[in-house]
Amino acid sequence: MPSNPPLSTLLESRKILPADGALATQLEARGCNLDDPLWSAKVLLDQPHLIKDVHLDYFRAGARVATTASYQATPQGFAARGIREQEALELVALSVRLADEARREHLAGAPDGGPLLVAGSVGPYGAYLADGSEYRGDYVLTSTEFQDFHRPRIAALVEAGVDFLACETLPSFAEAEALLALTEEFDVESWFSFSLRDGAHVSDGTPLAVVAGLLDARPLVAAVGVNCVPLHLVTPALAALRQSTDKPLVAYPNSGETYDPVTKTWGPAAASRSTGHGPSEDGHGAHPLSLAEGTAAWQELGARIIGGCCRTTPGDIAAVGRVISAEA
Repeated sequence: MPSNPPLSTLLESRKILPADGALATQLEARGCNLDDPLWSAKVLLDQPHLIKDVHLDYFRAGARVATTASYQATPQGFAARGIREQEALELVALSVRLADEARREHLAGAPDGGPLLVAGSVGPYGAYLADGSEYRGDYVLTSTEFQDFHRPRIAALVEAGVDFLACETLPSFAEAEALLALTEEFDVESWFSFSLRDGAHVSDGTPLAVVAGLLDARPLVAAVGVNCVPLHLVTPALAALRQSTDKPLVAYPNSGETYDPVTKTWGPAAASRSTGHGPSEDGHGAHPLSLAEGTAAWQELGARIIGGCCRTTPGDIAAVGRVISAEA
């Protein structure tokens, strides 16, 4: 792995880091069928080269962070396919190598394009359940059970050489506490990003102010924010976080369409641009209709990492990069 400065050091420069966008969307565009409990992790089994190709597309679009295909890659999930734990953890490590190979290939053609970072994706327990509960946070485990679930994957990611962990789409305060303990156990930097019930609460109902209070004093937490959320919730959520933490913020929402976790399908956006006859429902004016439209406002609130989640593309990330460059 190339030697890169820590994420926290890069964020101290106050430069904005464009992150990547949706992995699954781009894999589906390449013909992958992800209607599977393993979701994008399924592609680690049968077409791993496509994952590297997607990472490379995002680097070429200007992303400075590649997020590994390990969101739903857990020993428990692979066990349902008859895959033993050691092989499952080798697949987790493969997700890191694929991102690193894409990074190396990109830097070979653009040697001044770095530093580029690889984030080890740590999805929530609800992602393993594959029933939409990462958007509800209605599962109950003890701290020990959460840590026993997450520890093997985190160990594999750290051993494979990720630059930091992306503990993402977290719907549960209790799960965030357990993951925080693990990042300190492994002495690895991280960002923590949450799914939302609304612009002031994570999915299990915990106020964002409480979440920020948990993470604010932890030196290994480089950034805190939101992901896999509707565009219109990003601004109020970042504003709520900013009231309780001075840490850099991270935002990578969905494209604007609405996901139904029961049918696992996407529909039209739930929120539309304000009509101009008053404030929008979040109290912050017109809703952005794209990542690029929201980027300037999110920067003003302290977002230092901006990317995309479901249904976003390299084109969206390139558009974010153009806004960032114009603001610099």
